[in-house]
Amino acid sequence: MKKHLLTITSNTEIARNIFEMKLTGPGTATMTVPGQFLHVSVGNNTSKLLRRPLSICDVDLEREEVTLLYRAQGEGTKQLSQKHTGETVDVLGPLGNGFSTESSEDRKKALLIGGGIGVPPLYYLGKKLKDKGIQVTFILGFQSLEASFYIEQFQEIGETIVTTVDGSLGLKGFVTDAMDQPISDEPLIYSVGPAVMLKAVEQKAQGLNGFISLEERMGCGVGACFACVCPTETRQSGYVKICSDGPVFKMGEVVL
Repeated sequence: MKKHLLTITSNTEIARNIFEMKLTGPGTATMTVPGQFLHVSVGNNTSKLLRRPLSICDVDLEREEVTLLYRAQGEGTKQLSQKHTGETVDVLGPLGNGFSTESSEDRKKALLIGGGIGVPPLYYLGKKLKDKGIQVTFILGFQSLEASFYIEQFQEIGETIVTTVDGSLGLKGFVTDAMDQPISDEPLIYSVGPAVMLKAVEQKAQGLNGFISLEERMGCGVGACFACVCPTETRQSGYVKICSDGPVFKMGEVVL
């Protein structure tokens, strides 16, 4: 675990309450695994607010720049959204176990499924898979048109199917409503989002191999506080710590 002071190069609202923050600094050279996260200090030095785990959306190693997308919802992330270009942000990371792209080498197709703020880490993952010659298809789920983001960026990587709950963009419904045709090719599955969505994806993709990434509030971010445990039937302890054992797990490994 490493601590870095990174400098904000931009912090912009790109959809309703969704912000894109770009940070630069030497520490970005270690951020090469998609699916890992940064534990970000959201307040000032005297703030009692806990750090927030934010997934890495993209990394530009040449520019030493990392991109984070986050929803300004609670007090902490709202404070983060008020930070300006040139300010520094204290981060720990990269943390957690990310997605293994090595497992995709015997597959020609991958289906990446994300819901809401679970969408961002799929961008960096999609780029990595495309670089390996994998045909990538995305299914991205949002509440509405005004809550959607990064669609054009995903389209540059591969076919992108969008669903919205209210039908204001793409297909009306949930990500699972768009899975039938893509899973017929038996792709490797990667999915990020709330537990209820991940459970539905696992049920829909039964019989296929893949990985899921869990969203969870965390205390320490390094496995010391046991604030983010999740039950599992595959490990003797009976539980896993999302921050240190995950956030990425094989499909079926944790009880959702």
